[in-house]
Amino acid sequence: MRYKLLGRSGLRVSELCLGTMTFGETWGWGASKAESKKMFDLFANAGGNFIDTSVNYTDGTSEEFLSDFLKADRDHFVVATKYTLTKPDNTDPNGGGNSRKNMMKSVEKSLKRLKTGFIDLYYLHMWDFMTPIEEVLRGLDDLVRQGKVNYVAFSDTPDYIVAEANTRADLMGWSRFLGMQVPYSLLDRAVERSIIPMANHWEMTVLPWGLLEAGILTGKFLKPVKASTRLNSRKLKLGEKSLNVVKEVEAVSKETGRPMSQVAINWVRQLPQTQMIPILGARSTKQLKDNMSSIEWSLTDEQYKRLSDVSAIEMGFPHGFLGKKNPYVYGKTADQIDGWRL
Repeated sequence: MRYKLLGRSGLRVSELCLGTMTFGETWGWGASKAESKKMFDLFANAGGNFIDTSVNYTDGTSEEFLSDFLKADRDHFVVATKYTLTKPDNTDPNGGGNSRKNMMKSVEKSLKRLKTGFIDLYYLHMWDFMTPIEEVLRGLDDLVRQGKVNYVAFSDTPDYIVAEANTRADLMGWSRFLGMQVPYSLLDRAVERSIIPMANHWEMTVLPWGLLEAGILTGKFLKPVKASTRLNSRKLKLGEKSLNVVKEVEAVSKETGRPMSQVAINWVRQLPQTQMIPILGARSTKQLKDNMSSIEWSLTDEQYKRLSDVSAIEMGFPHGFLGKKNPYVYGKTADQIDGWRL
């Protein structure tokens, strides 16, 4: 395991992050405490120090499990958690959202569950389109100044909100945002249009989740199944483009002798000119071990380009006007891009 600096900071984190939304069976799926401990130990023994959770994951079970796993060497790990979301049946009008009230209540809940005096990285989990941005920024900066939080980041938030947040933070001397957590995979590249360029501009780390698209990119849906075993329509309705992407992943997998899951993860991991730290989620030690092995090798430039070409999306304006190819995907500098010259 190698280490990277998180965004524009001196914080060293492992090149992979362990996602723990699967820690706990409260939601009717996920891993038991014993299996969760095995996954945590596997990650830690490989050198992983970056752990991702949330105040609402498995109704708090994820944070509770982690408190027991971390207690032997809490200071060694970089623990990230989030606030915003709540249970669907919560009747408290302030029980969720980005407000200072929910922020302060949530951070205390996470600190208590994790049995720690501080959170290394605190995410705003999802933008609520109601709370004034200055309320969010001031509240998060207060948590940093109080020593309850070391760094702050965004998840699932529009790029223009994040850009304004970092601009205001710089002007006011508040804590800048180091990372942007987003869904990203060969089958979901929408964040390339504006969010990834924004993150690069602000020197933010991109922390992608959903790398395997609920298992589609592992190839398991290519295998014929009996009608009685089909769990949902998602298995049956892959469009032509998505099917071509999965088949190309399969082809590269055969060339490399590596599982399709590792091919898909490495395509995300190797995105040029971007600080990228994939978040790995798994329900078993075997799954996690297979996915972690992606760091043992890399796609060739030719393989990377094939996967990029078959999964390419329409970038739209202004990308098409300013240049035909996205430099973040193809690894070209601005003066090498075909198109208009300014």
